[in-house]
Amino acid sequence: MPKPQELPLRKDVPEELTWDLTTIYPTDQEFETDYDAVQTGAKQFAELAGTIEKSAASLLTATERLMTLSRKLEKVYVYAQLKNDQDTSEDKYQAMYSRAESLGAQFGAATAWFEPELLKISDDQIKQFYQDEPKLADYRRFFDQTFKRRNHILSNDVEAVLAGAGDIFSSGEKTFGILDNTDLSFPAVTDENGNQVKLSQGVYGILLESTKQSVRKEAFEKLYQVYRQFQHTLAATLTTNVKNHNFKANIRHYNNALEAALADNEVPTDVYNNLIKVVNEHLDLLHRYVALRKKILGLDELHMYDMYTSLVGKKSPKYTFEQSKQIALEALQVMGPDYVSHVKEEFNNRWIDVVENQFKRSGGYSSGTYDTNPYILLNWKDNLDNLYTLIHETGHSMHSYYSHHNQPYQYGDYSIFVAEIASTTNENILTDYLLNKFKDDDEMKKFILNYYLDGFKGTVFRQTQFAEFEQYIHEQDAKGQPLTANFMDDYYRNLNQKYYGDAVISDPQIGLEWSRIPHFYYNFYVYQYSTGFAAASTLADGIVNGGQANVDKYLNYLKSGSSDTPTNVMKKAGVDMTQPEYLEKAFQIFEQRLDEFERLYNK
Repeated sequence: MPKPQELPLRKDVPEELTWDLTTIYPTDQEFETDYDAVQTGAKQFAELAGTIEKSAASLLTATERLMTLSRKLEKVYVYAQLKNDQDTSEDKYQAMYSRAESLGAQFGAATAWFEPELLKISDDQIKQFYQDEPKLADYRRFFDQTFKRRNHILSNDVEAVLAGAGDIFSSGEKTFGILDNTDLSFPAVTDENGNQVKLSQGVYGILLESTKQSVRKEAFEKLYQVYRQFQHTLAATLTTNVKNHNFKANIRHYNNALEAALADNEVPTDVYNNLIKVVNEHLDLLHRYVALRKKILGLDELHMYDMYTSLVGKKSPKYTFEQSKQIALEALQVMGPDYVSHVKEEFNNRWIDVVENQFKRSGGYSSGTYDTNPYILLNWKDNLDNLYTLIHETGHSMHSYYSHHNQPYQYGDYSIFVAEIASTTNENILTDYLLNKFKDDDEMKKFILNYYLDGFKGTVFRQTQFAEFEQYIHEQDAKGQPLTANFMDDYYRNLNQKYYGDAVISDPQIGLEWSRIPHFYYNFYVYQYSTGFAAASTLADGIVNGGQANVDKYLNYLKSGSSDTPTNVMKKAGVDMTQPEYLEKAFQIFEQRLDEFERLYNK
């Protein structure tokens, strides 16, 4: 029997396939120098407490010191994180990363006084400060983001109590995490080769893609057997989390938990409510897709565990990393020469850590700071999914590149609300490019359309279903309704039936899905996947099928950082996310591609 191929050690990976972190620090000694500087600077900054409301000069001094320290800390932290992620077995970089995390905590403690003291400055006083010291105008939006929350910030004593109770408030999330990641024990199941494999969250996802329904069914039923045993405990952890959100929203004088959560990102609740409304109006498209899935799979009964297996039934086409870079560059030509030149810079200057090696962190991401390259971590496999991952992470990196090169440090980052839009726009541009490239190849078109339709189903429809459930349980708790396991099971199963329609059997087990979704502990986070994908669909369509003006507006969005509110930034890009039109456009594109997919199968 041939010996299984082992992953290379880090030292054996060809240099050209690794990222070059010497552009951050040429040696670890420079890291140590900056580390010491942040540690010393944080202590000195703490001594400025009580000064900023005295004069405009004092406020400017403290703000500039805060920015300088924060900027250096980010560089220290990212270097340590990237060094650790490339080989998590190396003690030296484990320790370096741990020290960087501790330094972040020290910095947080030393600077915690700044915001409460800033809030003591009245509107009239800050106007006078802007006249006394014109340089403060560079930080006007930075200050305004704090002043906006003035009515929701409590007295120093109460704020201190809330801060001190942080561990208590997060107990539900922590308990769920320990239970879900560590204490739950899953049984063995049979894979499609007849082998017994121990079930886990990762293995479950792979088994649901199996071409054998018996494999999918066993994985589904055995996973939920475990969650059913603990559903009352999991209902208690989720209830604790919901009560935490509702309590904080109430004490901070928000109308509800949704408003409080979205206020942190300066996003109006209309964005959330429009999403749920418009998605519900287009559930007939999901019902159509589900019915088509049942027909193509040739099943008498379609179950929820049949939603993830490929409708094409073939293995992914192979794309090497070199081929994928070339395809990405060709697809992104529509962005114009400036954008493409920076993508080439990324591809040619070792901003990407490409291949998997022993002990390397799994997955993929884009990371960096204002003063570093926007690095990408991959664990490359030669398939279509990794081609999409490359262009997705490149979207994040180009967003960071443009933001960092066009904004001062204080506005150089961007809101999480707009972050996924840049990456998913790139994905949508790639889909357009591939569909055009293979317009005469029906088999490849089916493969690409299947990939797109499943992505839309899993992002726009599924994440909105999650968002609707999350809003409902918060509202019910606020009304005094006990969030028992049976109450949530019943509502979730009915919600699932509404979303997927009559072509699928909503098995009793699917009512338990709420109990295993970590995102329900993230405080109204999931809706951003849906709004981001929909906005990206609209933007990509405008870039591919519109004129240069659409490209220019898009690049201006990438350059904006956090210089304006997230919804204003997107309005300048050509998408008003407070209105439903961008969602309608996304569904129009989905319907066109569903029509095409159906046509190809009926040929």
